[in-house]
Parts: sequence; structure tokens; C-alpha cells
Amino acid sequence: MDPASLIGPDASLWSLAAASFLAATLLPMSSEVALFAVLKVHPQLFWPAIGVATAANTLGGMSTYLVGRFLATRKPLKHVDAVERWGPAALLLAWAPLVGDALCVAAGWLKLNWVAAAAFQALGRGARYALVAQGAAL
Repeated sequence: MDPASLIGPDASLWSLAAASFLAATLLPMSSEVALFAVLKVHPQLFWPAIGVATAANTLGGMSTYLVGRFLATRKPLKHVDAVERWGPAALLLAWAPLVGDALCVAAGWLKLNWVAAAAFQALGRGARYALVAQGAAL
């Protein structure tokens, strides 16, 4: 049985969106595996899958930004120095394991411009997903 017949394109994209959103929160998950799997089953979804993963992962990152913005105390936070130094551009690395969540919290804690924070996150996350998608296309 063809795997594509088991999970339709729409369900695949919704599942990818959920995995990508949750992976960008404080939950330890990997959305790259979900993207890779979707593209192996539905290679025609190359660009839509990259777009969905990027948008959902950025929204998840912005939820972590909001945690920093609204719930942080005035205690020193890890990675605040890097975010203060580089500003929203530091969020190009928001996708990185271990430091990405801390960068998002620090950006929120510092109350950096949310539009710039989202834009830099989307740029970095989109570039990462494009590389993963290229690997799936091979």
C-alpha cells in the first residue's frame, strides 16, 4: 500500500503545523523529522510544507517570546547579553537546540520589537527548513 494513500496532503500539513509549533515551545521535540516525513510521502508539497513549518515554528517561538515578555522576573536571564548586543538579529538562531528558546525568552524579557523578533525568527527558521527539505528531496 502506498503511504501517500494513508495520509492525505491536508492532514500531513496540519500535522506538520502542530509538530512545528510545539517544537518551538519549551517542549523537547523535533519538527525536522515531521517535515522530512511529509516531503517523503508528498514531495509535491515542497514549498507549502516549508511555508507551513516556518509559520507554525515562528508562532511557537513567539509564544516563548510572550513567556519572556509577560512572565519573566527582573532576575538575570541567560543569553540576555547576546540579545542585547545583537538585538532582534540574535533570533536568527532561535531554531538552534538548547539556546533557541532562551533567545526567544530573552527577547521577550527585553521587550524587543515583536515584529522584528518574528521576522528574524522566520528568516532563520525558514532557512533551516529549506535545508531539511533539500535533504528530503534527494
